[in-house]
Amino acid sequence: MAFNKNSLIEVLEGVCKFEDEVYPQNKDLFQSLAYDQSPPVLFITCADSRISPGMITQTEPGELFIIRNVGNIVPAYGEMVGGVSSAIEYALGILKVKNIIICGHSNCGAMHALLDLNSEKLNTMPTVRRWLMSAEAARAQFSDLRAEDAGPKDVQSLTEANILLQLTHLKTHPAVAKALSRNEVSIEGWYYDIKNGKISVIDEDTGKFIPSKEMLKILKTRKNSKK
Repeated sequence: MAFNKNSLIEVLEGVCKFEDEVYPQNKDLFQSLAYDQSPPVLFITCADSRISPGMITQTEPGELFIIRNVGNIVPAYGEMVGGVSSAIEYALGILKVKNIIICGHSNCGAMHALLDLNSEKLNTMPTVRRWLMSAEAARAQFSDLRAEDAGPKDVQSLTEANILLQLTHLKTHPAVAKALSRNEVSIEGWYYDIKNGKISVIDEDTGKFIPSKEMLKILKTRKNSKK
């Protein structure tokens, strides 16, 4: 696949197109966002360039508060003080988001690296190696799996295990625990299949990932039953 913007010149040409064409067509939207935001969703996903949160959720600017990092990792509270923890606190404490989504994806480079943290390739990336240690508990479930033998299904299983682990870590953050106890926030784990354009959602009652359309029906049924 040939990409259109391979240089800073081409990226800036895209900026100019935004200024001259896209912004004028959406002027009211951007002006309404100029001084405030109230996104209902905190979306935590991988830094992978193939993921476009706005595209896969069909949302507009101002609707998603986004955290991106290698492997869509949420360190357990107190392990690391940094961008993820502070963004979670801000999202719940100030923005009052109502929903949190952790979204992993197919063919994740971080999950491939997690399969072999002792790889020589990581010797030049000590920060990456240390960061991925917050996903080691997911890797432990596949202790007999060698990195060189891992196929797409193995990587998917590890990715799903990591999503579940990061949901557990998320609940250790005081701001999240407090909001959950008051039923002020809901949380979900998603797996994004890039090749097939499909999202599956974790059903925390069963621990299984189910198709997004099926989960949508479940959520609508639950909502209607509460009326």
